[in-house]
Amino acid sequence: MSDKQSRQFRPLPVPNVELAGLFGARQDAICNSTAATLLDRCVEAGMIQAIDVSQPSPGIVIPLQTWSGSTQMFWDSDLGKSIETIAYSLYRRPNAELEARADAIIDMYEKLQQEDGYLNAWFQRVQPGRRWTNLRDHHELYCAGHLIEAAVAYYQATGKRKLLDIMSRFADYMITVFGQGEGQLRGYCGHEEVELALVKLGRVTGETKYLDLAKYFIDERGQEPHFFTEEALRDGRDPKNFVQKTYEYSQSHLPVREQTKVVGHAVRAMYLYSGMADIATEYNDDTLTAALETLWDDLTTKQMYVTGGIGPAASNEGFTDYYDLPNESAYAETCASVGLVFWANRMLGRGPNRRYADIMEVALYNGAMAGLSQDGKTFFYENPLESAGKHHRWTWHHCPCCPPNIARLLASVGSYMYAAADNEIAVHLYGESKARVPLAAGVTVQLSQTTRYPWDGAIRFEVNPDSAAKFALSLRIPEWAEGATLAINGAPVDLTAITVDGYARIEREWQAGDSVDLTLPLIPRTLFANPKVRQDAGRAALMRGPLVYCVETTDNGHDLSGISLSSDPASAKTTEIAALEGAVALDVSVTRDEADWGSDLYRTTPPKRAASTARFVPYHLWDNRDPGEMLVWIRADQLQRGA
Repeated sequence: MSDKQSRQFRPLPVPNVELAGLFGARQDAICNSTAATLLDRCVEAGMIQAIDVSQPSPGIVIPLQTWSGSTQMFWDSDLGKSIETIAYSLYRRPNAELEARADAIIDMYEKLQQEDGYLNAWFQRVQPGRRWTNLRDHHELYCAGHLIEAAVAYYQATGKRKLLDIMSRFADYMITVFGQGEGQLRGYCGHEEVELALVKLGRVTGETKYLDLAKYFIDERGQEPHFFTEEALRDGRDPKNFVQKTYEYSQSHLPVREQTKVVGHAVRAMYLYSGMADIATEYNDDTLTAALETLWDDLTTKQMYVTGGIGPAASNEGFTDYYDLPNESAYAETCASVGLVFWANRMLGRGPNRRYADIMEVALYNGAMAGLSQDGKTFFYENPLESAGKHHRWTWHHCPCCPPNIARLLASVGSYMYAAADNEIAVHLYGESKARVPLAAGVTVQLSQTTRYPWDGAIRFEVNPDSAAKFALSLRIPEWAEGATLAINGAPVDLTAITVDGYARIEREWQAGDSVDLTLPLIPRTLFANPKVRQDAGRAALMRGPLVYCVETTDNGHDLSGISLSSDPASAKTTEIAALEGAVALDVSVTRDEADWGSDLYRTTPPKRAASTARFVPYHLWDNRDPGEMLVWIRADQLQRGA
């Protein structure tokens, strides 16, 4: 066990993975439109003028709110995520014009940076006297984190160091500002993010001082005397008078190792746990891992939608009570599912485990990927599981965090598919791809996946080390994949004998030309919610593989609530939908309420039912065709009576 606990798996850099298939198509949409669209809309919002010292400061463009701040304070983060998206898109498809635009923005940041290393458009050009005075609300370190992630991505994609050097200087300055030494601030950000960014910076530069700063921010969070209280008093503010009036909102109510319940703002929580998991991996910190395992169970058994959406409430963009999962009013912010993918992926840093990777896959395909339209031009902020026909993607937002967040995730998704330790390759996600994996002792493995997953469950791996080498290849066997089979060079293998924590672990001497065939049966299945989830009582959801399915008006007409499942969907007919890029739809036997009700609002006899067929499509693709109603949870009283 100790060997396993000391293993350190790190994701492959984005340039090491080439994608085709479904993820490749998403990346092509990002290259074709999203990357430039993000930049165009940042320009339209005024973000470039805000950092351009050759122009007058734009001042306050978005008015101050009750929390004494403005979403304009986050503009650096929006530009950072957009540059990160551009970086990944440039690796897939060189684009001289887009690269020149990014370079110009980076040049502006270089000119904006102060001599001491500080960099923040708002606190240099709009409120220059307010630097480091309200970390609780004003997102300074959060903005720095997103620019750091952009710097790492841009360096990896283009080899250009300018932004990396700029952000390293800022991080070096942060090391002097924050800490327990005399004259230092014993603080941390109200919106976590810088922690995971500093880990990326430490990994790419080889500088452990950045990891140490990330660890400091995590260790300091929630300690008493409380930093946010002391900060408010120093600044002449009433420490009790702020928007949410609870430190649970920013997960700073307790030291992180003492937290057992997932609370507060969903995106902040996910970013904190991601940083904690990174530090647990880098420092082999079992105390952080133990806290994270408790929090993981709390989230995934009591507070998560079937889509991997999290945070049901708009009021705090976050969590409410256990089992409170309304469908039509679900907030389930795209950024929160993106954050859950981040966290799950980092929980795999200490070794492959299906309990994390299965959720990562569900959150990626459903809760997150729904946030971007097929053409890459429009976005969801909230992701309800039911719509009466008025919820649609939009072009931009006054707080445009979600568009670049889902774009950067999908543009970098190859690094979530594969991870490597010294002598082991873990495959967490399946999809047509080629990966270049460096292992210990100088061996590099070319690993290719040939598959139509998630539409088809046949997956072939070709394993080509540059010299014969002994290492382990670990392949996730999803919990839903009953009847999965595995063969090595055509010879069947007993999965039960080699499966560890839900992964088939194949340890052997590998030769160039070796192949592995994995088959995951994609049998449609019904899921029922815990009876405590009152909104889903008497209803069921359909899944096929990792995909949640829904019904839409465009396939089924109006009044979707009149549909009731009448048989096990395992035998549903599958159909490829050309308008949805060949996505597999399910045609399922149902009954429907007949439209013979008349004008009465209520009556003593129930509606008549007739046998019918309903077409279900993948949830992440809804609202890409004709607008209309949508429903994930379908009446299933007949199925439940039959049981």
